[in-house]
Amino acid sequence: MAKRHYLPTVTIVGGGMITQVQILPSVYQLQRLGLVGDIRISALNGAPLKALAEDPLLQKAFPGQSFTPYPDFTRVDPEEKFPDLFQEVLDSMPPRQIVIAAVPDQLHYGVIKAALNAGQHVITVKPLVLTYREALEIEKTGYEKGLFVGVEYHKRFDDRNLMARAAFQNGLLGDFRLGQARLHEPWYYRHSNFQNWMTCDNSDSFSYIACHYIDLVAFITGLRPTAISVSGISEKYPNGNEGFLYTDGRVIWENGAILNVQNSLSFPDDAAGGNNQGMMLMFRGEDMGTLVSHEDQYRGVKHSYLSKGSDPGDTIFSEPNPDYFRMVPAGGGGLKPVGYGYRSIEALVEAVLRIENDTGALAGNEAIEASRRILKSYDEEGLLATPANSAYNELVMEAGRKSILSGGREVVINYGQDAGVFFRSYGD
Repeated sequence: MAKRHYLPTVTIVGGGMITQVQILPSVYQLQRLGLVGDIRISALNGAPLKALAEDPLLQKAFPGQSFTPYPDFTRVDPEEKFPDLFQEVLDSMPPRQIVIAAVPDQLHYGVIKAALNAGQHVITVKPLVLTYREALEIEKTGYEKGLFVGVEYHKRFDDRNLMARAAFQNGLLGDFRLGQARLHEPWYYRHSNFQNWMTCDNSDSFSYIACHYIDLVAFITGLRPTAISVSGISEKYPNGNEGFLYTDGRVIWENGAILNVQNSLSFPDDAAGGNNQGMMLMFRGEDMGTLVSHEDQYRGVKHSYLSKGSDPGDTIFSEPNPDYFRMVPAGGGGLKPVGYGYRSIEALVEAVLRIENDTGALAGNEAIEASRRILKSYDEEGLLATPANSAYNELVMEAGRKSILSGGREVVINYGQDAGVFFRSYGD
């Protein structure tokens, strides 16, 4: 039987910064290419949806394209809150469409479970969830229903990281021994919605940011982390909430290698780059050293403008990163997204398209079993982060939170039947 042409409705839950700068323009581009259908966005209130609809860059880039807002900001007070509206939106969707979870970390589990229970495929911003138990539950539910769950670790789609993975797999690097990684986000994040959710009782700079590079080391080397210790410095946000805004973490890997990761919301707004990030990984062969070194905030581009832009962190002298996510001329007066931020969303959506197009002619248990075989192939290939192949990240989340809240005590990660996190015992 011929494959059907599957044109999914995409519902984005969350209307914040990541939706504005990466997710929505990526989905608009996929809609322009005829790969997805209608776009819906559900948020807690109408204010961010109004900002998205009126964003001048998005209007210029995608003339004639739009989304359906929930709530409808033209009909309600933009500040009125609708905490349960996303559930109504999910329930109104036909089954086996796509839901993108773009909410604060501690809300991922509720949105993902609601989407799976509504019979929807799920793409979520990282991390998947904050506990290993929740990751296992999501993996089981998705597999039973033949539904895709993918985590948007976009650094996996940076070509330099794919090159490093290939070099390691081809035996060109040897054994990973020691590494340093850093990702310092700009100061102005403190004035954003971060101050309402990335607080000491919910999350921290390590949990929110370090997972990028910890996942990346696992992605490149195939190693799993086995112990975590995280120290944090707490400071007040402008609204008075406390957050661990500076963190220093140490990750021990199953071969004894050590990775140090530093994260913060502290990079100067007036600095030329949008953040400061990179890593150096030291390896060894039989009788020589090897390395992978990436300066990820600096991509060799320098611009100096007549004036700075209107967005926070814009500077007259700029070192823009062309590789993560940029809008470039597409012809016909529009713009198109390029970079690994777009490629990541594209790959995750294409994973869903493959499932539905390859199984659309089947029905019942036969369709579910065929979907499960494709899901297993994604798990085994390891390019896309799924609950089955990346749940070590959730153990890291648990261990990191346990450590930082105890002043930096080392927490051990166990795998297998007794998987979990425990304070290291040093005996008497």
